[in-house]
Amino acid sequence: MNKKFKVKVNNSLDFKFYQKQVDSLDIIPENNSEFHILIDNQAFKANLINSDFSKKQYTITVNSNTYLVEIASPIDQLIKKIGYTVGSSKKLNFINAPMPGIVIDINVEEGDEIKEGDTLLILEAMKMENALTSPKNAIVKSIYAVKGGTVDKGKLLIELE
Repeated sequence: MNKKFKVKVNNSLDFKFYQKQVDSLDIIPENNSEFHILIDNQAFKANLINSDFSKKQYTITVNSNTYLVEIASPIDQLIKKIGYTVGSSKKLNFINAPMPGIVIDINVEEGDEIKEGDTLLILEAMKMENALTSPKNAIVKSIYAVKGGTVDKGKLLIELE
């Protein structure tokens, strides 16, 4: 599936990128925050200055120019479309299904200590695999989802403490 990402730069420029385009980039990581990028025989040096995963905002420099980048994944776009706010579950201890689908994989077990942004489970919906991530650092209290099982929108999947 060729997922579409929406990217906003400096709160003014909007771009759409497909997974295929992202996968075809020639990127060489120099370390955890510095990257060498080659596009159409042009070299760029990119540095990740700051990241706020809950807001999906990143501050980067490319060849000494600084940009604020916001990235909306397909699941973020779908959540917004159905009327929820991305990141609104930050204070909640419940991970609910944002849409009907099939649980493809569960990446945690009860009692696991997890960090914000860790992938908890993979939900297939509308022929797309969507990673549901932890909104905060927590411990997995209960898992109600079953691998291979179907879920309805709003169904409780995982409880955190």
